[in-house]
Amino acid sequence: MTSHWLSLGLAIVALGQSGSSAMVPAAGTAVPRAAPVVRPAQPARPPQAPTYLANRVDELGKGFNGRVGIAVRSVNEGWSTSWNGNELSPQQSVSKLWVAITALDAVDRGRVRLDDRVSMTRSDLTLFHQPIASKILGGGTTITLGELMFQALTKSDNTCNDKLMRSVGGPEAVRSMIRNKGLGAIRFYEGERSLQSRIAGLTWSPSYSIGNAFYEARNALPMAIRKAAFDRYVEDPYDGASANAIVDALAALKRGELLSPSSTARLLTIMSQTSTGKNRLRGGLKPGWSLSHKTGTGQILGSTQAGYNDIGILTAPDGRSYSVAVMIKKTSVPLPVRMTLMNNVVRATIVQHEMRYSPSITL
Repeated sequence: MTSHWLSLGLAIVALGQSGSSAMVPAAGTAVPRAAPVVRPAQPARPPQAPTYLANRVDELGKGFNGRVGIAVRSVNEGWSTSWNGNELSPQQSVSKLWVAITALDAVDRGRVRLDDRVSMTRSDLTLFHQPIASKILGGGTTITLGELMFQALTKSDNTCNDKLMRSVGGPEAVRSMIRNKGLGAIRFYEGERSLQSRIAGLTWSPSYSIGNAFYEARNALPMAIRKAAFDRYVEDPYDGASANAIVDALAALKRGELLSPSSTARLLTIMSQTSTGKNRLRGGLKPGWSLSHKTGTGQILGSTQAGYNDIGILTAPDGRSYSVAVMIKKTSVPLPVRMTLMNNVVRATIVQHEMRYSPSITL
């Protein structure tokens, strides 16, 4: 009996040794190691906006009697701050900037040249602000694409803007540019004639381009129809854009990420000559600072205006830049109050810059 159990034990030991020896690699064989755990890289956190400016933008937004989006971005350092920065606001003539970028992108790609000439006739007329109308009604005129862009940006000429848009591919070309360059929450409608007519509750007619015909047709509509169309536009603007998307796009423009160096320089130079809105953002400048900007002004129903805007690139004497957008979606406050808001956003940005780069200046 004892010998039986002894034999069984020896067999078990032999089996265990045999199994364990099979698991031991031969001499010189590398021992496999467990694959390292690969964790996805965490996206870098964007720089935090300076406390003073963030608080001041919030204060200005909260204190304004109306719906407004405000955003400021440092082109050089990458931080941004905003108040209601993601809501879509009516752009109105701010959208002329996207037409200009589309045109210059076409130039960069060799599709058109700025010295290409186009003829303008009565069929090109739009409505509201169109200084070129006097030349067209005087017998027609020819003009270069470069001049169309200059007049559209510096004088906010609606007819020049729409002609430029059609000359480089129409509304879809502008929308494609916005998509392809990843500009985000920025819409573009069908041009000034269609946009302004729809806001008023009308369908565009060429007769509206002459004299007071548009105003007369708009005034002839029942107020209920006008108000419904106006309110619908305010709540979901066909040309809407967020303040955050606008300052991001402006910063990309300034950094040379949207256009060639020559086209970037040309566009910013033209925008520095804007003659509209002299007391909007520009009213907050200090000596030595410069602004390349574009304004936008919407229709009024009663005492309420849908869209009163200014956006631009603010550059300090030392060359550092900030993109700024003040998009007043809806308000009834007097114009000086709106302008003061815009002035104060620029002043706050300048104060923040001086606190950061001029050690002698503190709050």
